[in-house]
Amino acid sequence: MMMEVESFRVAVIDEEIDDLRQRLRLTRWPDQISGTGWDYGTDSDYLRELCAYWESEFDWRASEARLNQWPQFTTTIDGQRIHFIHARSKHEDARTILLIHGWPSTPLEFLKLFGPLTDPEAHGGTPADAFHVVAPSLPGYGWSGPTTATGWGASRVADAYTTLMAGLGYGKYGIHGPDWGTTIASIMARRHPERLLGLHLTLLTASNGPMNQPLNREPTEAELELKENHDAWAAAALGYIAIQATKPQTLAFALNDSPVGQASWIVEKLQSWTDCHGDLESTLTRDEILSSVSTYWFSGTGGSSARLYLETARTFDQQPTGYVSVPTAVCIFPAEHVLTTRELAEDYYNVQRWTIMPKGGHFASLEQPELVTQNLRAFFGELEQGQAG
Repeated sequence: MMMEVESFRVAVIDEEIDDLRQRLRLTRWPDQISGTGWDYGTDSDYLRELCAYWESEFDWRASEARLNQWPQFTTTIDGQRIHFIHARSKHEDARTILLIHGWPSTPLEFLKLFGPLTDPEAHGGTPADAFHVVAPSLPGYGWSGPTTATGWGASRVADAYTTLMAGLGYGKYGIHGPDWGTTIASIMARRHPERLLGLHLTLLTASNGPMNQPLNREPTEAELELKENHDAWAAAALGYIAIQATKPQTLAFALNDSPVGQASWIVEKLQSWTDCHGDLESTLTRDEILSSVSTYWFSGTGGSSARLYLETARTFDQQPTGYVSVPTAVCIFPAEHVLTTRELAEDYYNVQRWTIMPKGGHFASLEQPELVTQNLRAFFGELEQGQAG
């Protein structure tokens, strides 16, 4: 099966950049109680400074150029436009890997992986480490959006990605997935295990939410502590899911009309979920932060991306459950907001590699690309040699 695809380059028109700067200049800033910092959400002082840079110094054209150096395409699957990066290695016999991002992210999260994966010799590897890379934008996100119909939950995305990979001619491939990537990869593995080499996951969730409930056994003390910690975190931090899974259209008006509103919605999560110890720019540069925010802004997909939560909730009964038999590698990054144990993971997945990383958080491929690259090479190399376990 071959698909009709069109070449694509990101090319925002000058008038949209000018409009962004004008909106930033005219921002009506909210008040903030002195000394509260990030306690109530996004810190006003930080956001004012970031948005001043966004208006006067940030170079969107440089961000476009960084993305446009990689081959990009669009196609239509199940009536929805799908944008994807398709970077083939010069090594024709390279493995293939599908990189699936989450929210609030884009394929820019994986930008630092493309070179080391496709051209390993230039990045400390060998030809045996080479991958062909496919990195789509989630339907409704960035240049794959907005969605134009209801029903685009995780199960439908999984089917679309299965169609995408078959249409590109890949019979078997691996998947790397954080966040929504884990959910979508797990659905693909349950529905079509014969098509997958392995899963490489950085955030584990079960079908019913965070994976903190053992199957057919009593939890260990460590697992009880993890659940207690998660429940406390969820009570204070999961308001965004409640909004996006129930009334995303209400939120969409603010995100689509105010660039500062869009930045605030994303930046608070970057600050909370990265391994930055409260100083976001110690982990991500301003240009990396604003490249992601700008993608949502220029594509007008702040509201559309939020709909994935509602659509997944409404189509939950379409999501397959059960044990994932596909060989799985799990990377635990210390600042990830949902943690688990190997014993818990093995209740749900065929865990063949378990790695505790020394640093990094939710956006691991952006924060610690070298660690992610090394683990991808090691895991898929072990699978090929029959050494994983």
